[in-house]
Amino acid sequence: MTSTDLQASRAVSPSDPDWWRQAVVYQIYPRSFADSNGDGVGDLQGIISRVPYLVELGIDAVWLSPFYPSALADGGYDVDDYRDVDPRLGTLADFDQLVGALHGAGIKLIVDIVPNHSSDRHVWFQEALKAAKGSAARDRYIFREGAGDEPPSDWDSVFGGSAWTRIEDGQYYLHLFAAEQPDLNWDNREVRDDFLKTLRFWSDRGVDGFRVDVAHALVKDLTEPLPSKTTLPRQSESNGIHPLWDRDEVHEIYQEWREVLNDYDPPRSAVAEAFVPAARRARYASAQGLGQAFNFDLLQADWDYDRFVQVIKENLALVEQNGSSSTWVFSNHDVVRHATRYGLPKDPNGRWQDGKAWLLSNGTEPTVDVEQGLRRARAAVLLMLALPGSAYLYQGEELGLQEVGELPAANLQDPAYFRSKGAEKGRDGCRVPLPWTVGGLSFGFGTGGSHLLQPTWFGGYSVEAQVGDPDSTLSLYRKALAVRRGLQTGEGLEWVDGVDWLLHFKRPGGWQSVTNFGAAPVELPEGAVVVLSSGPLEGAKLPTDTTAWLI
Repeated sequence: MTSTDLQASRAVSPSDPDWWRQAVVYQIYPRSFADSNGDGVGDLQGIISRVPYLVELGIDAVWLSPFYPSALADGGYDVDDYRDVDPRLGTLADFDQLVGALHGAGIKLIVDIVPNHSSDRHVWFQEALKAAKGSAARDRYIFREGAGDEPPSDWDSVFGGSAWTRIEDGQYYLHLFAAEQPDLNWDNREVRDDFLKTLRFWSDRGVDGFRVDVAHALVKDLTEPLPSKTTLPRQSESNGIHPLWDRDEVHEIYQEWREVLNDYDPPRSAVAEAFVPAARRARYASAQGLGQAFNFDLLQADWDYDRFVQVIKENLALVEQNGSSSTWVFSNHDVVRHATRYGLPKDPNGRWQDGKAWLLSNGTEPTVDVEQGLRRARAAVLLMLALPGSAYLYQGEELGLQEVGELPAANLQDPAYFRSKGAEKGRDGCRVPLPWTVGGLSFGFGTGGSHLLQPTWFGGYSVEAQVGDPDSTLSLYRKALAVRRGLQTGEGLEWVDGVDWLLHFKRPGGWQSVTNFGAAPVELPEGAVVVLSSGPLEGAKLPTDTTAWLI
């Protein structure tokens, strides 16, 4: 099927208010996608040059990770200016051109918005540093007096070290993440109004939706005395009472956001990144709030039949209650690529490793079974694409890319590595620039190298190496997205009972998906026609770690 055919057959209408419910969204980490000017950093013009590739792939929308001016203390999630483009990535004119190119190809655009914290270079924070204690400028952030020579509390930041940093006049400011990311004070009306302005700024430029970073952290209860970290409830058990995470009052903010988003035709979509218990996810995904929330349960699950069934059933039940649609995802810019995770060995206790063990600095341990990991990753994506709801893909997974574990310490950029003093290698291994060609200085990423070093084995995973191979992972993704578009109708799902390790369900119209989690091949249903499979079949049998779509 040609790109013209794919574009012509798009199911997503420009005016459909529910386009996001079963959309396939492709995450682009802009600094590592395509470099147009040879400076080693991906940019907006690089993305524009690859729009034909996105059309060929068959996605419905792009999620663009932060492209704002930033010192890159946290990969762009330290934002200097929420209503501009980092000059290393382009200009507002380039952004407008990108919107036009994507929309002209029938592809929606979702952008990251980072409301919990700004950069320490933001004009507001610089003003706060120069202002007096108790000033209006400082009230936009969270400043507190210390306890003598100690911070206001013993809280740790997510990236390690204290969550408080002291400034020259002795006060401390709160940062749940890096010190370069001071937390905003969402009790301040000026902060709330400024973000409403930002939502309108990008919506007016044609943005179709927003991915809301750390959506569950905005509202905080800092009533003194501040509790010790030893007495804080676990996030998973807090039920709205944790002083820092997932407080009920945060939904008042998102109700205001929804009023702004609904002013547009069609309404702008939004999806929350909220690491909260499944039962509390519903309010973020409500029609009165953001409308959808990320479900990371499959991403965090072992390759295990019982766990996958449990996750799918629980999340479909939840969205049925609140009227949203689920999101499914296996990889993103924050986690070890799933083609690597699925190839990791079990730990000494017989449990599957969750990928954190891959933070070892030498890049060779634990040993990854690359063949097993890719086989399971291919099976997983067909399973995911068969589920009702939206599917989020991370750039490079369509190539079957492995995590780059061998990055030298001198090339690492993630603040988690530095704040943990090397105990954690961080997330750079999944952010290495994509390989487009078999050879060349940066495998076609650009003409001037790449900001994170690409390994020599990258060429074999490149687009050029796979595009002519009908059995490649890239070809599988292209076929799957094209076939899905023709099969996907309603959002129902009917489970099919049978072999314990065979995950089997039907979709509206009689379409079926079957995944074999067992160790032995399994007979496919008699009379079924195989439309697509993640790997070769064994006659009429479905091999282990393989998914097939049937009609």
